Amino acid sequence: MLRKPVTVLTGYLGAGKTTLLNRILSEQHGGRYAVIINEFGEIGIDNQIVVGADEEVFEMNNGCICCTVRGDLIRIIDGLMKRRDRFDSIIIETTGLADPAPVAQTFFVDEDVRRLVTLDSIVTVADIKHFRDQVDNSHEAEEQIAFADTIILNKTDIVAPEDVDDVERRVRAINAFATIHRTARCAVPLDRVLRRGAFDLDRILRLEPSFLAEDDHEHDQSITSISLRLDRPVDGEKFKTWMSRLLMMRGQDILRSKGIIDLANSDRRFVFQGVHMLMDGAFGRAWMPGEARRSQLVFIGRDLDGASLKSAFASCIAS
Repeated sequence: MLRKPVTVLTGYLGAGKTTLLNRILSEQHGGRYAVIINEFGEIGIDNQIVVGADEEVFEMNNGCICCTVRGDLIRIIDGLMKRRDRFDSIIIETTGLADPAPVAQTFFVDEDVRRLVTLDSIVTVADIKHFRDQVDNSHEAEEQIAFADTIILNKTDIVAPEDVDDVERRVRAINAFATIHRTARCAVPLDRVLRRGAFDLDRILRLEPSFLAEDDHEHDQSITSISLRLDRPVDGEKFKTWMSRLLMMRGQDILRSKGIIDLANSDRRFVFQGVHMLMDGAFGRAWMPGEARRSQLVFIGRDLDGASLKSAFASCIAS
């Protein structure tokens, strides 16, 4: 039986992984993909902002794919292979807090998975603007670079050229072998990312000799996820004012914020995204007939006060 290739799409919080995934699902490249999305938190946002496509999307929430939900990953792959004629390849988008080593390990140490699929490559998206701080303060961010076969240095449009050069030198000091692409909004030709057959187990074993024997790893326990919901429409100006003030004051500790917001007097969903103090938003698709119109907001960061965030979000309800 011919094994299906798997691309692991990784990168730290807010780097642009979902932007790249949406390109893969919307552009013409002749492939059919099954997609597995893993999020850190009980509410899944990324699966709601992945573009509509024929591909099947599976979601795993409230845990890191490299540990607590690995069993779910194995079961999903097993289920997918029963419908193997509906897709050519699999893409796994990991949470931004995932260490890619145990993810890759799954494809070698689990006998059933190894029989069904093959790890084609690890693609890491890096946020140039926040890269240095992330690598200095996060073991996972450094591991995502070290284990990558392809590295996308993203957001070149919002930093100076000399900063891009400096980040690339830093990346090369961690990983001298990966192919590097500089991009804005992950605008890299997809044939330079997909189905490259780039994963090199020998290189990984030189990097980490215990790779095939490693069973656990550590996470930064200070990072938590706060998930909020509102079932009443939100006042757009109140929400914008609150988020601007919150990210200005606490943006250093808020690694990632994202949400789908039901704005009053609008028939379209408002998609909100934030990375530290930077925020952006745009109207997405229209609310579907019969769809429950509710706002969902997720914060990932350090020392988050869930009760305070919940109260402030509720104060944005439209009068």
